Amino acid sequence: MVQRVVIRLTDDLDGREIPAGKGETLPFALDGKSYEIDLSAKNAAAFRKALAPFVEAARPIKNRPGRRAAAVRATGADARTVKEWARANGYEVNDRGRVPAQIREAFAAAN
Repeated sequence: MVQRVVIRLTDDLDGREIPAGKGETLPFALDGKSYEIDLSAKNAAAFRKALAPFVEAARPIKNRPGRRAAAVRATGADARTVKEWARANGYEVNDRGRVPAQIREAFAAAN
């Protein structure tokens, strides 16, 4: 028997389904709290446009000792999506924590 798992991402702002390759997960931080949001390409552009005046007026924070820089996702997919794909393809992954690099690489190669 073959089992097929289909993962559908939803825009967190408007609730619409995001077609494959037509959206992204955007991390951001405000008031000392970090967030991430799944957005369609259109809403991601609107998000960036809304923040542009503030980003232009702000100063970047350089990496400081004792603080980890945010990791850039090579696959562009969120951890939940990669973990669901990994389980459906016979990989063992923890419910919590980071996705191992070899699993992210396998996901990227398959998608």
